[in-house]
Amino acid sequence: MLTLIGLLTIVCLVALLLSGRMSPVLPLIMVPLLGAFCAGFGPAEISVFFTDGVGRVISIATMFIFAITFFGVMQDTGLFRPIIGFMVRLTRGNVIAVAVATAIIGMLAHLDGAGATTFLLTIPALLPLYKRLRMSPYLMLMLLAIGAGILNMVPWAGPLGRSAAVTGIEVTELWRPLLAVQGVGVVLLVAMAALLGWREQRRIAQTGGTLIEDGESGHIGDPGALSDEERALERPGRMWLNAGLFFAVLVSLFTGILPAGYVFMIGLSVALLINYPDGKLQMKLLAAHSPAALSMGMIILAAGSMLGILAGTGMLTSIAQDLVKVLPEPMVGQLHLILGFFGLPMEFLLSTDAYYFGLLPVVLEVVESHGVEAASVVYALMIGNIIGTFISPFSPALWLALGLARLEMGKHIRYSFWWMWLFSLLMLGVAGLLGLF
Repeated sequence: MLTLIGLLTIVCLVALLLSGRMSPVLPLIMVPLLGAFCAGFGPAEISVFFTDGVGRVISIATMFIFAITFFGVMQDTGLFRPIIGFMVRLTRGNVIAVAVATAIIGMLAHLDGAGATTFLLTIPALLPLYKRLRMSPYLMLMLLAIGAGILNMVPWAGPLGRSAAVTGIEVTELWRPLLAVQGVGVVLLVAMAALLGWREQRRIAQTGGTLIEDGESGHIGDPGALSDEERALERPGRMWLNAGLFFAVLVSLFTGILPAGYVFMIGLSVALLINYPDGKLQMKLLAAHSPAALSMGMIILAAGSMLGILAGTGMLTSIAQDLVKVLPEPMVGQLHLILGFFGLPMEFLLSTDAYYFGLLPVVLEVVESHGVEAASVVYALMIGNIIGTFISPFSPALWLALGLARLEMGKHIRYSFWWMWLFSLLMLGVAGLLGLF
């Protein structure tokens, strides 16, 4: 009976998360609560489950709130804009160079872990260049999407934070082994971009496309074209100071000298003090970035309550025990790797929240009896899935990108799917060679 209630709870939770008809916070809170009541647990027991669950994720929620705000302020100062603008100008007229630069720009723009910011920064700057060179804008979107997927493994992005919330492992501990995977991923993406750029150059030549002649000028979308309000927030004179602060925050996260949430608290405070000393302006900036920060923090806390109830009631354990009885014995200990292999196609079935809060906890319970560490399960499921983040119809940021570039979802999927899945499998192979499984 507990297994049946647990399965119904997870199915209802995933279905509501997929429907997109309500905020993820609501099903994460209400569905497990109703499941606990149906399983015969009372308010006193549920209170204990809630306290345990939220206690596991409070540090992660704190990190997200301050990390998102910190990177938002860094964007306001204009720290990343000159880098992107320089690379756009540097590659003018060379199709292969434009493809490589697109990949690099996508990764740089995704340093804040926010897909919407990535596409807002890059597509308006790159699209006129692609049109001028008669390059496919779907190539641009695919390279940006893969680059964002690689950088989406950073601690302040959603997937690793959700995984930390589910496993209870400190987010920076999960991240450190992934740095090598990300480094190899960067090299692989640059190589893939060069290959696809060469292929695109041949396509343009075969179809009679005209490339920009050396020295010929053309209107290129200016990534520095800002509104008056945005321009007033830029601090070009403090560029190196802000770059030093940004680097110091990254080093602190990597070394673990302080808890990640506290690092971002300090980083945000210093950023506001050196760039915006006026108290009213500080409050205005905090208010501007708080919706995104608080939204993610609330989702993490709600997920904590959900996981506390599912674990405390024994639903996850019961599901795992019964699932082990059904699966062939050789598959049980390899379930995380099998699902990781199909992680990218599963983007079309599960949203990010459903994948990490619905699927991951069950897989953890199943393979735990075979001695598989929680971190290995996270790496298999996340690396196999994360490159496909921006090919999924469940990604709001992708719809924004399609709107900005005036592209179609179906054509994007047809153009990008096999390349992105291949890249995803290469990343899984790299992680396996590095011993992450």
